Amino acid sequence: MSNNSEKLVKDIRRRTRKKYSSEEKIRIVLEGMRGEESIAELCRREGLNQNV
Repeated sequence: MSNNSEKLVKDIRRRTRKKYSSEEKIRIVLEGMRGEESIAELCRREGLNQNV
């Protein structure tokens, strides 16, 4: 892939990335701390990478 096309792909990914509000972030963290479901399940449901 050429340098220009790599930059284009990165720009598209950056623009289409979901932005979470502070309230959403707090809700997700609290759900994870509650432990009712695994972190993997929570991340899958929210569309997050587990490393995040």
